[in-house]
Amino acid sequence: MALFDLPLETLRAYRRNVPEPADFDAFWEATLAETHAAARAPRIERVDSGLALVETSDVTFSGFAGDPIRAWWHVPAAVAPRAVVVEFNGYSGGRGLAHEVGSWPLAGYAHLFVDTRGQGWHHSRPGATPDPHGSAPASPGKMTQGIEDPSTYYYRRVFADAVRAVETARDLVADVPLFITGGSQGGGITIAATALAGASGVDVAGSLPDVPFLCDFPRATTITDAMPYREIGTYLATNRGAEERTYRTLSYFDGVNFSRRASVPALFSVALMDVICPPSTVFSAYNSWASDEREIEVYPFNDHEGGGAFQRRAQLDWVAKRV
Repeated sequence: MALFDLPLETLRAYRRNVPEPADFDAFWEATLAETHAAARAPRIERVDSGLALVETSDVTFSGFAGDPIRAWWHVPAAVAPRAVVVEFNGYSGGRGLAHEVGSWPLAGYAHLFVDTRGQGWHHSRPGATPDPHGSAPASPGKMTQGIEDPSTYYYRRVFADAVRAVETARDLVADVPLFITGGSQGGGITIAATALAGASGVDVAGSLPDVPFLCDFPRATTITDAMPYREIGTYLATNRGAEERTYRTLSYFDGVNFSRRASVPALFSVALMDVICPPSTVFSAYNSWASDEREIEVYPFNDHEGGGAFQRRAQLDWVAKRV
């Protein structure tokens, strides 16, 4: 894929004025109040992952409407964790299997790897969390489920689940720095969870969104034909005249609007040949980030894989400086 978006020098200053609903904060305050009212104590069960250096537990916590959300809780064996990392999945991925621990617990950090409700059908990572809430007719996938109204939109439930995941991780290990991360959809969830958890009083030490999805919907849905943004285009091609209503709903879930409320240090990444999460949409969120303590790693010749293992090493170094 060749470079297709704005030049890098333009991207570094690019900031789109994504429309923000007047009741944005009130909407999310009410959503989280409803979610907290339905919360129950998590269930934590130790499992045998076959690994000697990492201890793993199967965690079920209550998310939106008290729905059970599954996650793996990995901690380094025999040593107290130096920090907590909460990680969210890319689109269509699940939490996977208990032995797929990644590098965070091997670096000495507790790691909560969270399922995304209703997902886990791809990337060889099965999910274990259903989404019990229904939807009017929608494009196949998750991007348009319940899009008729913000109160029924799929990502309202996902973002509320994410805040509860952060709160659950904080309850499991206190008094160490807590970081939030994820790639693609997980990056978009990371941005929302960072802003919303901070507003709920959770002390977040840093945010690490990689090639984040769910940012600058008005531009993303018109600059790329790649899935999953194309799900919205397919829906609008059928539901003619629904553009205003659809973009109004999406404005409650746009990473740009959450970035304006995220006041913690951040390390982003972006790939300039990424047709799934176009660079301008990533920079739109990055340049809107409320904290001046932010950095972005740029990968000029990469598509949606972004920095891969190079970015993970950058993340490990960035977190280590803050622990």
